[in-house]
Amino acid sequence: MWLGGAHQSYIPTHSQIRNLGMQSIGVASSLWRYPVKSLLGETIDALAFDERGVEGDRIFAVRNGAGKFGSGKNTRRFARMEGLLTMSARWDAGSVLLRLPDGRVMSNDHPDLNQALSSVLGQEVELVREAAVSHLDAGPVHLISTSALHWLRGLLPESLIDERRFRPNILLSTSGVGVVEHDWLGKTLSFSGGLRLHISGLTERCVMTGMRQSDLPDDLMITRAIGEHTQFNFGVYAQVMEPGILRQGEHAFLE
Repeated sequence: MWLGGAHQSYIPTHSQIRNLGMQSIGVASSLWRYPVKSLLGETIDALAFDERGVEGDRIFAVRNGAGKFGSGKNTRRFARMEGLLTMSARWDAGSVLLRLPDGRVMSNDHPDLNQALSSVLGQEVELVREAAVSHLDAGPVHLISTSALHWLRGLLPESLIDERRFRPNILLSTSGVGVVEHDWLGKTLSFSGGLRLHISGLTERCVMTGMRQSDLPDDLMITRAIGEHTQFNFGVYAQVMEPGILRQGEHAFLE
């Protein structure tokens, strides 16, 4: 660019310098956030990442009388609760709006919310904000690839294989064959906008993957197939190395 007779040099960002000469391995085709753990989430055009993970992701959880958080599995911290996937949550400037099965929308500070949740789930529960005990599983960011989904559809042509079953934060549109993200373990994934993630572990699946949600039916074959072919692993967890904003359509690079 020339301005007033003086040549103005183009100065690339640090992320652009790092990505020079690198080949894109995929594009962020869908971005998801789940404000309440184990409830249906929301797909959005951009996500903000900090050291904890995705802003507004799993900030709230449903807690039962034993102090365990609602989940699709039973562990030391979590308790399986039927009915969680009949509800959805949306992040709204620091608070959460929950949609109940009857269509009502209630904020996290609504005085009747806990009573409504208890009625849906058939037990006394309360919605709690994250405190000392994290609501996250094995990693703060979860990622899967379209290659992995395509591979699973090949194994189960009669099943409805949908990204929503796997609850990723990032769905990468990729051209490889198989569960390509498993080969990225220990590597750094950088995006054209500056976000950098360290791929820290494989995502172990439980029965929640095949549970009914929205227009997706129960399908135990999905979890069974993942168990037989990839030892119940499907997708990867990541840690945030450099915070930033990730926008739909950004390219991803392996460093």
